[in-house]
Amino acid sequence: MTDVIFNGPDGRLEGRYHQSKLADAPIAIVLHPHPLHGGNMNNRIIYTMYNAFVDRGFSVLRFNFRGVGRSQGVFDGGIGELSDAAYAFDWMQQFNKNSRSCWIGGYSFGALISMQLMMRRPEIEGFISISPPANTEDFSFLAPCPSCGLISHGDADNLIPIEAASKLASKLGTQKNIEIEFTAIKGADHFYKNKINLLNTEICRYLDESLSSEKEKKSMKITTKKKKK
Repeated sequence: MTDVIFNGPDGRLEGRYHQSKLADAPIAIVLHPHPLHGGNMNNRIIYTMYNAFVDRGFSVLRFNFRGVGRSQGVFDGGIGELSDAAYAFDWMQQFNKNSRSCWIGGYSFGALISMQLMMRRPEIEGFISISPPANTEDFSFLAPCPSCGLISHGDADNLIPIEAASKLASKLGTQKNIEIEFTAIKGADHFYKNKINLLNTEICRYLDESLSSEKEKKSMKITTKKKKK
């Protein structure tokens, strides 16, 4: 893991970066919760998600939005933070030009921003959204949702009712060729107190199943091409 500083739209942004040893490694960026409520890239859930990607051979970046830690600028209500995420994604891509796939992850406010970015970047193939603020934010921009993904939520979340997140997942899952998996973490509040291990298990399981399925699809395509020849 390397400390990095890269240029953002409103000044320098601070991050932590892991470069995979694989030449064609997939890439992922992970976005932290609300800056005005103590959210930063060292949040335990962000760190957990970051390591899940690292352990599966990804090149991964987590970073502080503007105004957090050593990142320059001030909070911009989500608009500027979306621009920060886009610059972070560009920064990742310039060092991973041969990457075979792109993923994004986010928690709470970061989940909202990650899903907004996904609509702008068609190369993002998968997402992990932890406790998206489906009760206070309008997710109608996901029409249609461009990628398959995981939405995970604590069933004891008293800030964002699980029903709101479940409804969002069901709505996205009705779209053609899109599979949205929804998992409820039993006994978990919004901060996953004493439930981080359960959340990590779900994240790792989903990544393993998705990556395995991805390999199978590519293998089938190669076999089909050989048969046509």
